[in-house]
Amino acid sequence: MTDSLFYAELTWPDSQARIADGASVFLPLGATEQHGRHMAMNVDVVLPTAIAARVAAKVGGLVLPPLAYGNRSQPRTGGGPSFPGTINLKAHTFSLIVRDVICDLYRQNVRRIVTINGHYENIGPTIEGIEMALDEIGRDRVTDLIVLRVDHWDMVRAATLERIFPNGYPGIELEHASVIETSMMMALRPELVNIGQASNDGPASFQPYDRYPSPCDGVPPSGVLSLTEGSSAEKGEWLLADCEAAIIEIISREFNGD
Repeated sequence: MTDSLFYAELTWPDSQARIADGASVFLPLGATEQHGRHMAMNVDVVLPTAIAARVAAKVGGLVLPPLAYGNRSQPRTGGGPSFPGTINLKAHTFSLIVRDVICDLYRQNVRRIVTINGHYENIGPTIEGIEMALDEIGRDRVTDLIVLRVDHWDMVRAATLERIFPNGYPGIELEHASVIETSMMMALRPELVNIGQASNDGPASFQPYDRYPSPCDGVPPSGVLSLTEGSSAEKGEWLLADCEAAIIEIISREFNGD
């Protein structure tokens, strides 16, 4: 039997055997979205997929192909529609994909599912997709199913954030393409980061409301909502270690009752 962590690299008999053995299945949820002039647009795919793989290696899980397109980028969390490159899905489309994947996994006897999200705007549509899957399967039939929904940034310890941001953490909304994501990419895929092209033209300054169809001013020209100054691969490893440890603990508690 192939020992790959990646579901799509298995033959169907291998996947069937791994699932029969109780493998947890991880679904990375990402986006193709601008991340400043210094990083590739696949940041939100790379990070949850790498975290899922690290955890799967420890718990005997399988990592599904990631969803590489995210719910519509917003100015206050991702720069919004004013930047070329970003490819959006409507929220309902995103929810339907999540629903269909979960339903088909259930059909194939998967009973332990973890979604790991790397794109802020995916939060609501992911929740809706999970709820729609439960409705479609039938809530009276899902007593043996557990779906865990994780946003990777919520797994970082407060002590780590204080270590990285001694002058105060700006909050995850303003960390788009900033220190957290840049550092994690420097640790995982340094060839996709050109820190010399980073523009420290933030932080963004937003009004406490949204305006449509033309967004309020406030997004820095670079698309980076905070600052990249201080990013490093070392900090990226601190962040990744926190994510890995926290998700393993959650899985142990929720799937194994430890």
